[in-house]
Amino acid sequence: MRLFGTDGIRGLANQFPMTGDVAMRVGRALVYTLAHEMEGWGAAGPVKGARPRIRIVIGKDTRRSGYMIETALASGICSMGGEAIFLGPIPTPGVAFVAMSMRADAGVMISASHNAFQDNGIKIFGSDGYKAPDQIEAAIERLVLSSEEMDARAPTGRDIGRAYRIEEAVGRYVVFLKSTLPQSLDLVGVRIALDCANGAAYKAAPMTFEELGAEVISIGVSPDGFNVNLDSGALHPAALARVVLERKTDLGVALDGDADRAIFIDEKGEVVDGDQILGLLALDLKERKLLKGDTVVATPMSNLGLELGLRSEGIHLVRAAVGDRFVVEQMRKLGANLGGENSGHLILGDHATTGDGVLAALQVLSIMRRKNRPLSELVSWIKKTPQFLTQVRVKERRPLHECLLAQDAIRSVEATLGDQGRVFVRYSGTEPVLRILVEGQSQQTITKYGQQIASAFRADFEGVV
Repeated sequence: MRLFGTDGIRGLANQFPMTGDVAMRVGRALVYTLAHEMEGWGAAGPVKGARPRIRIVIGKDTRRSGYMIETALASGICSMGGEAIFLGPIPTPGVAFVAMSMRADAGVMISASHNAFQDNGIKIFGSDGYKAPDQIEAAIERLVLSSEEMDARAPTGRDIGRAYRIEEAVGRYVVFLKSTLPQSLDLVGVRIALDCANGAAYKAAPMTFEELGAEVISIGVSPDGFNVNLDSGALHPAALARVVLERKTDLGVALDGDADRAIFIDEKGEVVDGDQILGLLALDLKERKLLKGDTVVATPMSNLGLELGLRSEGIHLVRAAVGDRFVVEQMRKLGANLGGENSGHLILGDHATTGDGVLAALQVLSIMRRKNRPLSELVSWIKKTPQFLTQVRVKERRPLHECLLAQDAIRSVEATLGDQGRVFVRYSGTEPVLRILVEGQSQQTITKYGQQIASAFRADFEGVV
């Protein structure tokens, strides 16, 4: 039984695996792993002996179940002799930043990102601000599912840990965000429509833009524990688009529940997705000779138009597996400083270790100020290629190479499309479905090809429902 998925642990709050009991065990296992199994993970030197206790910062978004999970985590941390430091509601990238700035041994974010309020999740960061690697998650999972080893070494008396809260965590994070812009640049005269999805950035995001001088029209800044992501934020940008048009703002920024991604609205009320922003950021860094290796990391879900546009500017696009964690891993492997996903995860490696929606918005605003051009013009050079997306529901996940009819269909389509199109097929990480993406120059043609591939898969899968 696996606890960790592609982005930590996630599920329906108060149902396995997102229960208070599991959260407590995760807290215990994290301290134990840091102290006894993988000393100094994410740190410059070994943890053991460097300080009397393992210190772990805990942040959360605005879900009601966050109280339950953070308390349980802290109980587990303290029971193994660690210190739990509560940050309160703060964006996911804020947890990564505070963990680094405080020289903590790890950071934990309690959030289910863009999911509805009834879900929750646990993401773990090292002292270097990067998400926990597979070997750390495997060690924690083993200890959570079988705790005898930890039980035998549980501290007592003065060795039991403690928990406390720091009140200025959001302020520290805001100071960091502002520091990513040149001292000579402010946002005086800029009008921003901002949707915080009633989530983790409801304080930090407006504060950041306002302190830099912008006029901010905010929505989604009244969390009640149940309205996170509700018809708002990065997955529902229509409401923000209306605000942009009605209030005539320079742009709109829609964050998700934990603010690690952003979708933009240009001054015309049009949605600008992560691919277009990635292209804008890449070209700006290239022009300023700051794009390391002239390389950008994206995923197979990124539009072919982005790849072709970057290629025309002498920029190489590398595709990592789907998920911002895998994008970051590929960036570190290649020494790249820019990566992201079309969903709005944007990783600016010169400033941050994970996706950060507010940071990305600041960098976009910086380009708009320096070039004195509206967002619609700045992204117009990226011509998105038509896409067709469909899915096939399956009873079992057969290896794709065993689906012979479908493989023949895919090879035929790829040969026809050449370098002006592509096919990408993968199983969903959360549903029993096979997802099929076809890109090309004609919507009618790729729709036909996508349907042909889907039919071939259905013929291969006798168990399709």
